[in-house]
Amino acid sequence: MEYKRKNIWLNINEDQKQELFNISDDYINFLDTARTERLAVKEIIKRAEAAGYVELDENASSLNPGDKVYAVNKNKGVVMFHIGDEDITNGMNIVGAHLDSPRLDLKPVPVSEDSNLAYLKTHYYGGVKKYQWTTIPLALHGVIYTKDGELVEISIGDKDDEPVFTISELLIHLSRKLMDKSAREVIEGEQLKILVGSIPLNDEDDNPVKKNILKILNEKYGIIEEDFITAEFEAVPAIKTRHAGLDNSMILGHGHDDRVCAYGALNAILDIENPTRTAVGLFVDKEEIGSYGATGMSSQFFENTLLEILNLVGKADLISFKRALKNSKVLSADVTLAEDPNFKGVTELDNTAQLGCGVALTKYTGSGGKGGSNDANAEYLQEVRAAFDKSDVIYQTGELGAVDAGGGGTIAFILAEYAMDVVDCGTPVVSMHAPTELISKADLYSTCKAYKAFYENI
Repeated sequence: MEYKRKNIWLNINEDQKQELFNISDDYINFLDTARTERLAVKEIIKRAEAAGYVELDENASSLNPGDKVYAVNKNKGVVMFHIGDEDITNGMNIVGAHLDSPRLDLKPVPVSEDSNLAYLKTHYYGGVKKYQWTTIPLALHGVIYTKDGELVEISIGDKDDEPVFTISELLIHLSRKLMDKSAREVIEGEQLKILVGSIPLNDEDDNPVKKNILKILNEKYGIIEEDFITAEFEAVPAIKTRHAGLDNSMILGHGHDDRVCAYGALNAILDIENPTRTAVGLFVDKEEIGSYGATGMSSQFFENTLLEILNLVGKADLISFKRALKNSKVLSADVTLAEDPNFKGVTELDNTAQLGCGVALTKYTGSGGKGGSNDANAEYLQEVRAAFDKSDVIYQTGELGAVDAGGGGTIAFILAEYAMDVVDCGTPVVSMHAPTELISKADLYSTCKAYKAFYENI
């Protein structure tokens, strides 16, 4: 009669445990490859094409049940369609995740010099605790265009033989006043300058170290300082994803939020065969800063692509478009808070996910009285519960903190604007938005199983 969470480790057999560890190894490889949203899109396309997906051709004559296509949004988002047997106007099964993670972005004019040290100025992206980004090794990933229009892709710091970068911190011996500041003010945004060099260029009196850095960049990549205006560079922790715990039960790495759910969605859609309803894997950008912009969920990329799909199945009219959206079912695949015994004061135990107890269904997110939340209805929650039960998925419920403690949001409310049924469903995370985050391998396994059950049973 009483509801109790199940611990996955106590409820799976040896074959399932081996599958769990295999998935974890593959996910670690995925996370170390998909270091930014652009790199994630490349990896998703690579895996999709290996599974028979082809890029959507707007000039094709038709699409038929069983066809598998994808479309790319400005190299920072992608959507995959596995066409089902049912009329698409009856709705699709959509799992939507985001590919961006909190990080440091370079400013448009980033290179500077101070006291014979060269720096790259940054603007932090998403909700971060600024002090966590000091003294750790950082890698740079991005793209930049030369004045001649040549695209240059740059990745520095992830390989063992490459240099890394860092942001300095004040020594403890002189930190008496600093330690009296609030955590928000210990490191100011403008202090998040990445140290990149200290050797001056010979025979230069004005900014000789900066000029040496620019000389190195020009010789190696053919770029000049003005080219940074066109650049997109991200600084991420130069820390490889690692197995964690003496019992090998967890994974520590950068970007679990939200690439663990993106991996789960990709793993699931590649694993399904002959879907009844059209299955959609939706991977978007910009969630961490509100889902705005041409690559965020608020853009019309998904809707535009759906219209192209409908055109190829002979349903390119407004009524069919609206029906396809209205009748769709969605899992908003985003991570949630995992209970951390070190910080019990900001959670409520019965309604907070716990590591090792499975993917978490989160009925509502938001803050201050569910503000900004989708708040899934009971009828849909019962559908999802039945789908999970049918495939023996071990799952739990979750909530993003105690009622008055804060909160957060996902892309759920944006898709719900079309009257779709939407609920948040994702992997519990400890240390969310920190440079490295922690998840349970058991919860990763449950996430993959849950998304596959959703595709197959709804």
